[in-house]
Amino acid sequence: MIRVAAVGDIHMGLDSQGTLRPSFETLPQCADVLLLAGDLTRHGTTEEARVVAREIKDLPVPVVAVLGNHDHHDDRPAEVTAILRDAGAQVLEGQAVVVTAGGARIGVAGTKGFGGGFVGRCAGEFGEPVMKEFVRYSRRCADGLLGALKELDEQDCDVRIALTHFSPVADTLAGEPAEIYPFLGSYLLAEAIDTVGADLAVHGHAHAGTEHGMTTGGVRVRNVAQPVIGQAFHVYHLAGRERVPSA
Repeated sequence: MIRVAAVGDIHMGLDSQGTLRPSFETLPQCADVLLLAGDLTRHGTTEEARVVAREIKDLPVPVVAVLGNHDHHDDRPAEVTAILRDAGAQVLEGQAVVVTAGGARIGVAGTKGFGGGFVGRCAGEFGEPVMKEFVRYSRRCADGLLGALKELDEQDCDVRIALTHFSPVADTLAGEPAEIYPFLGSYLLAEAIDTVGADLAVHGHAHAGTEHGMTTGGVRVRNVAQPVIGQAFHVYHLAGRERVPSA
């Protein structure tokens, strides 16, 4: 059984140092990997990123992350990414990584994602240039996730996980005002996940949402925004694929 710890929307500021580290240090007892689903900072400053970096530095389990909209606010996502990577995190944007833990190969495909809405109530590439670019940006994020999942499909992974900040489904937004659903996620992410397949999809962003959801193709989706799960992280157990012993 593969144990996946996940949390998003920790929104760390300069006054947050040390608040999560004690919980993170218990990870080897209960998890094989830690996934961070974006909005790790409050305003995306390098100072806040260094706070997060100190929380995760030298953890005894692999750390894989994506950025969120808050992490872009100060227009320094590359610097935030570099600081987190220097602390040992694998930060993904349209990329995939395979980490090994306890003999298991855990594949993670990640993107921040973006909004646009869900089937039947979604934005389209029509009208003003700014609207077209809104939808095209969302599509580029989804295409990045699709490519990363395809990359994992070609590797010998025991499990494959899609890690995003924005939601791929409307299910996990239940509790949020319906008017803001288009700004909380996009069906394009779910299409990417269902096209290739995954064992789990993890996201954040929807603070007033619901933890459990599912794509049309039957992939489990979990909203791990900290205000939703109410703890430092939640652990999900995944059955790795059965391997045939060599003769």
